[in-house]
Amino acid sequence: MGLMAEKEHHKLVEYANGPSLEEINGTVEVPKGKGFWRTLLAYSGPGALVAVGYMDPGNWSTSITGGQNFGYLLMSIILISSLIAMLLQNMASKLGIVTQMDLAQAIRAHTSKKLGIVLWIMTELAIMATDIAEVIGAAIALYLLFGIPIIIAVFLTVLDVLVLLLLTKIGFRKIEAIVVALILVILLVFVYQVALSDPDWGAVIKGFIPSAGTIATHPTINGMTPLSGALGIIGATVMPHNLYLHSAISQTRKINHKDEDEVATAVRFSQWDSNIQLTAAFVVNALLLIMGVAVFKSGSVKDPSFFGLYAALSDTSTLSNGVLISVARSGILSTLFAVALLASGQNSTITGTLTGQVIMEGFVNLRMPLWARRLITRLLSVIPVIICVLMTGRLNTVDQHEALNTLMNNSQVFLAFALPFSMLPLLVLTNSRNEMGQRFKNSGWVKVCGWVSVLGLTFLNMLNLPDSFAAFLGANATASEIEMAHIFAYIAIVLILALLAWCMYDLYRFDKKLSGQKEA
Repeated sequence: MGLMAEKEHHKLVEYANGPSLEEINGTVEVPKGKGFWRTLLAYSGPGALVAVGYMDPGNWSTSITGGQNFGYLLMSIILISSLIAMLLQNMASKLGIVTQMDLAQAIRAHTSKKLGIVLWIMTELAIMATDIAEVIGAAIALYLLFGIPIIIAVFLTVLDVLVLLLLTKIGFRKIEAIVVALILVILLVFVYQVALSDPDWGAVIKGFIPSAGTIATHPTINGMTPLSGALGIIGATVMPHNLYLHSAISQTRKINHKDEDEVATAVRFSQWDSNIQLTAAFVVNALLLIMGVAVFKSGSVKDPSFFGLYAALSDTSTLSNGVLISVARSGILSTLFAVALLASGQNSTITGTLTGQVIMEGFVNLRMPLWARRLITRLLSVIPVIICVLMTGRLNTVDQHEALNTLMNNSQVFLAFALPFSMLPLLVLTNSRNEMGQRFKNSGWVKVCGWVSVLGLTFLNMLNLPDSFAAFLGANATASEIEMAHIFAYIAIVLILALLAWCMYDLYRFDKKLSGQKEA
């Protein structure tokens, strides 16, 4: 096998059937028998790469708009989404450490070849959909910061492949450090802006208490109900690619898998790392919603796109108090917002590329250089953005901005398709004693919370699909067009449920077969 790999090394696409992300698998040394904090520091890093997906540009407008429309009502949704994310990510990291397979490899090993290919295609499309949001976010940040025309800025986002090439030469530990630094930039920007706004912290804390109003279908404010706002936040928070990524990069630490106690230590500290980093992501998302309530006057943000938010942060008529107004006159509030947007896009570049490689290697056993993988997926993602910019070139600036924002929001719809095919297999695999062993399989309370979370998220995503399909038609759609969109959505839901049934059948059949082999 080594000779084959060496012989084919010159090829763009190679056969891959080794450890997940083989170049970095087991490359980070961890101390043994040292104190808690020193050990935690050694395991810290993978959680940061995962947390990036929970504070990417797709989260921004949903949280800020939710705050503008309903005050602190949806704070509890951000909290619940974050807790579910912690639960799922802990399962993903545990799967990788205990089985030494990432989620893609595990699904492929437990399902038929045909189903594996179908799931691979779906997951690749989901990554491209996520990449579209990153392209739009990065292009808009370049436009806002440097005045680069959008069409040119879109092409410039392709050059982030050069950044990735540089990062692959410096080692995975340094990549983790860069990602943490960029997260801190984002966090500090929003902490600064919210601190200036002096929010009502009593109302913020009260907002964390769930109520029936968070899933109400009325009132409708600016086309949003509390339920649709809650679904938007949930949809932008839990994304399928993070589960694949975490199950792979949790294996970067060098441990002795024959020593069960050492494996248990790795699981424990990986979960600490994940929970700490996802808490930071939760704080960022909470700050975004608080911005919508406290930084801006109620109802003053008419354009929730990145362009509109940037303009609102420099428009003294939209801001809530004198301190914000005086700082806004200098332009620093809007500039910091654009800097945070650019930092978010660059972070997503790193994690998106690694995830793409995990999925390609795991599902179809093919590997290509990271720069080539990034270049291909980025070029494919750029195409719909360029088409959108060209088609709206003759429209006024506001309409073009709205079209880009709509494209970004609609690109996230496919994530609703792909998410159940990541969550359900993850839960089934980590519930299995055959895969995880008696010590590491999910405990009773984790199983219950897992099933409630997975089935709840799947149901909410499916519930939102009819409206998501109708959103593709725009604001001027006729009643008959909306009805037809709903019909297509229901057909899609049936197909998703059928495919899920196929997936679950394969997973349980393999697990039963494995039980029979062990008994024999």
